This record gives sequence, structure tokens and C-alpha cells, in this order.
Amino acid sequence: MLPAAARLRRSEDFRVVLRRGSRAGKRRLVVHALTTDPPEAATAARAGFVVSKAVGNSVVRHRVTRRLRHLVAARLGTLPAGSALVVRALPPAADASSAELGADLDAALRRLGLLPSRRSAGDGVPRQTRPEDAAPDHESAV
Repeated sequence: MLPAAARLRRSEDFRVVLRRGSRAGKRRLVVHALTTDPPEAATAARAGFVVSKAVGNSVVRHRVTRRLRHLVAARLGTLPAGSALVVRALPPAADASSAELGADLDAALRRLGLLPSRRSAGDGVPRQTRPEDAAPDHESAV
């Protein structure tokens, strides 16, 4: 469960994020994000979810919402202070696993610039090579 301070609750908050925020869509979900500039340090990142009847019946919709809530809660601390997210589930989310939803969420957040890209994960530090991976020594012992 997201803490109360981390949830979007009012329809006006949803409307502002959907209209003024950036959007990144994937196969199973669309993420709308609005970051304040400059970031408001007093305001934590907040998130809200939209799962319509097109996704499925109430049991399916609630399952998708629970999965998305859990995934967003794990990533909320990495988002800039004062940012707001609206995660909108698409019909393919009904049959998706948590891992698939997580992959789509991460890809959308990366596209929006809210998560570091996979390429920068190494931060430019060269990878250590194992001795067996090193180039062979072609000197001959004559």
C-alpha cells in the first residue's frame, strides 16, 4: 500500500498530470509524469492509477492495480521530489505477469528520464576481465 502522502487522490490532480505532464506508452501501460521545476523538497513523489473496465472485470482490475501499486511503491523513492505519476493500465495488462508490468514500467520511466538508462548503469567504469578472457599471449619461446 502506498502511504497517503504518496497517492494522488483528487480528480483535479489526475487531470493536471494527464494534461500538462509527459507521456510514455508501452504495450501494457501508459505512464504520465509531471515534474515540478524547481523540485519542491517538501513534497514527496506521488502516484495514481487508472484501470478502466476495458482491462477486465473488477477482480482483474483490482489485481492489476495491486500489482502496479506494488511496482510503483518500490520505485517511488528514486523519483524526483515533487513529481507526480499517473499509471494507466491498458487491456493487455490483464494477462501480464508482475515481471512484464515491471519491465514496461521501467522502460516508460526511463523514456521519461525518471530512471537511469541501462547503458549508464556501469557509470563508465571499465569491467574487470577474468584471466581466461584476456587476450592470448602470442610470444613464442624460442
